[in-house]
Amino acid sequence: MSRKALVTGATGFVGQHLVRQLVDHGWWVRVLCRSDSATGELPLDQIERVAGDITDADAVARGCDQPFDAVFHVAASTSMWRRNNTHQTRVNVDGTHNLLMAAREAGVARFVHTSTVSVYGFPEDIIDENTPWDSSSNWINYFRSKREAETLVREAGKSGLDAVILNPANLLGPLDQRNWIQLIRRVAHQDLPGIPPGTGSFADVREVARAHRRAVDHGGSGENYLLGGVNARIADVIRSAAQILEVPVKARPVPPLLLRLLGQVHAIAGLRGVEPKLTPEKAALASQDCRVDSSKAQRALDYRITPLDQLLRDTIDWARSAGALD
Repeated sequence: MSRKALVTGATGFVGQHLVRQLVDHGWWVRVLCRSDSATGELPLDQIERVAGDITDADAVARGCDQPFDAVFHVAASTSMWRRNNTHQTRVNVDGTHNLLMAAREAGVARFVHTSTVSVYGFPEDIIDENTPWDSSSNWINYFRSKREAETLVREAGKSGLDAVILNPANLLGPLDQRNWIQLIRRVAHQDLPGIPPGTGSFADVREVARAHRRAVDHGGSGENYLLGGVNARIADVIRSAAQILEVPVKARPVPPLLLRLLGQVHAIAGLRGVEPKLTPEKAALASQDCRVDSSKAQRALDYRITPLDQLLRDTIDWARSAGALD
């Protein structure tokens, strides 16, 4: 008999890959998503789709109405614009609370929660699972709301819910419509205004999805696992992407102080109601040095790190075929 899973955030970047992998491995899958959500590459003929918003407790209870073998809570608001803070908190915190309550009521066997390495803030050293959270970054609502959500999951685990927490880093790979593909698109069009000074850990979305699936059987209850990748300067990512795209890089490096100042300027322009391309939150994120140690996930979940050039090539090849660079 097929194992059963409920997936939230199934129409997102990680969610689409996760659903496809679950179906390919014989799982019966139900997805909970808003009725107006674009379904992307979801195999609609092989899954059950239930309309509902994660912030609606009744809708969540209807979606999570049986003892699933696994609930994958992937849904989140990743906005980096303070005008979205109230809605973001409802999605990330209240939505997680709603799903935890429904999962406990339904007797779900395992709860796999998608957090983020951003909960650790801006530590100076390489991040691992023992790194303390840096509260100085609490002014960024995405960081703060995901911390609150992760805390709720930990508390539910102490109360008897079998839960595992995964913390992905920066995601690259096929099906990217809104993440680093935006930077790659600007490189392709040669209209990148400047090169951010930061460092990131770049993970393969396919491997992140695979880690979610393996966390059901191989993750430790109450444990969390960092899902990073190649630690590289954003400048190196830009240059590698440009080489694959066969275009020159005309942009110049932007110092951290200037980038943050530009973020404030763009935020003022955003008062008109249109989300600016650069915000203080985005500027801070692009200025940090985020390096991740994924060895715990590599040992426990057989998590694999894809070389950056290959990962960028796979991302760009898909984007070209899908017209995502236009």
